[in-house]
Amino acid sequence: MRSRIFFAVLVALALSACAHIDPHPMDMSSAVRSARTKADHNALAKHYEAAAEAMRARAQEQKNGLAEYREHGYYYGRQTEDLKEHTEALVRLYEEAAEANMSMAKVHREMAEEAR
Repeated sequence: MRSRIFFAVLVALALSACAHIDPHPMDMSSAVRSARTKADHNALAKHYEAAAEAMRARAQEQKNGLAEYREHGYYYGRQTEDLKEHTEALVRLYEEAAEANMSMAKVHREMAEEAR
């Protein structure tokens, strides 16, 4: 009975962590379109770098969870393989998002060098 309660709490926490993705505090499309100066592009680059760092942190959290599933898979019963696959997919998703944000930051750094 305790293992079922533990599993239910764990799943609820995992779903709440996955469901909440912070929206951008500003309208990125208009910020990118209106960027003209070196300072504008540097600010956008910093924003994308911060977003990439946040995605890396989330990926690390998921990697920690994956290690838990691998080490103590017997706690989760039949759902262990599903939990592992889901967590691996989240790790890939967050790492891809981090790389995309870093590439955007790189582009804006290059644009800042070209701007006056």
